[in-house]
Amino acid sequence: MKLEYEVDDKPNFLKSSLLGFQNILTAFSGIIAVPLSIAAIAGTNVAETSVLISAALLASGICSFIQTKGIFKGNAKVGIGLPTIMGTDFGFVPPANAVINTMGGGLAGYFGATIMGALLELILSFFIKPLLKFFPEVVTGTVITLIGITMMPVAFDWVGGGYGAENYGDPLFIGIAVFTFLLIIFINHYGRGFVTTASVFIAMIISYIICIPLNLVDFSQVAAAPWIRMPEIFPFGVKFDLKFVVPFIAGYLVTIIETVGVMKTLGTVCEVDLSDADIASGVRADAIGSMLSPVFGSGAAQTFSQNVGLIPLTKCASRKVALYSSFILIIMSFCPKFATLVSIMPTPILGGAGILMFGTIIGSGMQALSKAKFSTKNIMIIAGGIGVGIGITMRPDIVAKLPSLIAALFSSGISGGTIVAVILNILLVDKEY
Repeated sequence: MKLEYEVDDKPNFLKSSLLGFQNILTAFSGIIAVPLSIAAIAGTNVAETSVLISAALLASGICSFIQTKGIFKGNAKVGIGLPTIMGTDFGFVPPANAVINTMGGGLAGYFGATIMGALLELILSFFIKPLLKFFPEVVTGTVITLIGITMMPVAFDWVGGGYGAENYGDPLFIGIAVFTFLLIIFINHYGRGFVTTASVFIAMIISYIICIPLNLVDFSQVAAAPWIRMPEIFPFGVKFDLKFVVPFIAGYLVTIIETVGVMKTLGTVCEVDLSDADIASGVRADAIGSMLSPVFGSGAAQTFSQNVGLIPLTKCASRKVALYSSFILIIMSFCPKFATLVSIMPTPILGGAGILMFGTIIGSGMQALSKAKFSTKNIMIIAGGIGVGIGITMRPDIVAKLPSLIAALFSSGISGGTIVAVILNILLVDKEY
């Protein structure tokens, strides 16, 4: 593959702007889906939800700039210096639900846990090589698969109109979700180039427009929202409690493993040789981004793999283009009308997209598992990790009477399943099946 624009190339303003906006279209559904998920979990009103979305856009822009530009030098370098788009990660939604609802921490507890967990990621970024031995492909694949599985009930709640909705399960809601689901598949399968890459975004916009004459969209909140609003510092407060960070530990460990893989892939498609120090700096940028994001009201940050896949498709690896993307995201975050317009999107649309997005995560986990050796040990790791994870997700109250520390460790399916998978990987002796 020959790149049209290499990393250090600088397309003109118009080309950089258009290619930069293309990056945003590819990542946009991922950027807004998590704050919408957190809003649904926390039960925020429309105004509060718009704050979460604006914060996610602002944090995405700032974090993308740091990761793409690269700051500082030597062992303290932060950011890989290659074109990336960062946003909030779905893997942190299950532990967020555990902190906000199960543990009663609310949004303040969620943001505090995000910062404390990011501190752990920052420390571990200096020890990338030895850490990887605890997460072989079988453990990583198990955890990634579990993330998708444990989020699927959330997607189906969205399909029904949102948990606790007055008309939960209304056939109209299900119809909208099914339409969105099928439209994404159609565009993704039959589209070409950028249309395929932006299939989720395109389908959500079309479904949104269809919902307007069906009286499923109320624009009164958009009319009331101001055009410009400055970001707030900790708009929902922050609360630090060590027990809140426990459900996030597994998510951050998985994030490190995923980021290492994304960084290696990024180096390949950008035709750049990366050292261990370069990869560590990328993980470090994820950590710094996850510490900064809650300050504005957003969740943990992670490099989006879909934008890495866009590089060989467009043959554009220009750092300048990615920096333009980060500037556009920051500008968009200052317009509450836009954020509110997104926040009133009917949840069945998100549900239709969510089934495919979470299903894709399951597929990624299965792909990782397919690379692992088919042995008795690995089968037990997969069975134990996924079994415990699903069980806790279905019956979270099962740990309620356990000692507080153990209950916190197993408060979400993802953390419980990861702990079991790691322990089994350490204890079991490998032998052929």
